[in-house]
Amino acid sequence: MKRFFLLTLVLIGFGLNSVYGQFKSKEIFQPSIKDGITNNSSGLILDFFNPENFSMNHSYSLSYNTFGGNGMALGVYTNRMMYSFTPDLNVEVDASIMHSPYNSFGNNMQNQLSGIYLSRAALNYRPWKNFHINVQYQNFPAGYFNSYNNPLNGIFNNPFQADFGQ
Repeated sequence: MKRFFLLTLVLIGFGLNSVYGQFKSKEIFQPSIKDGITNNSSGLILDFFNPENFSMNHSYSLSYNTFGGNGMALGVYTNRMMYSFTPDLNVEVDASIMHSPYNSFGNNMQNQLSGIYLSRAALNYRPWKNFHINVQYQNFPAGYFNSYNNPLNGIFNNPFQADFGQ
């Protein structure tokens, strides 16, 4: 009886060893956390937005004006974004937040000036080397720039440079 039990135990041991060593398909394995971290993706967000073609610049200006015995401080934060669909087609958007941290005209004037503005939106297309089309919307407060001294509308501004023509 001991012999039969020992022989059965040895056969089961060899049988389990051969069962463990069977070929297993890789398809049944789930990806690990490491695979998710080190997996090289295409770099596209939502399958169409390539972050390498997107650039963003920030600026903040603060000014103080006095007139008629009153004073007003005006702060403007501008976020300028540009996305290039192709080297010859891009879109630019300037979004600004304007606020008046101090003024002696009262809260009504301060509330009228404060807010979020779409300062500029532009579609730039260059079909040929020396020819480009620029369709643009601008919304500046009155007196912010005069038409002759507007740095955003200069003849030397090249909208196809990644540094926004600066």
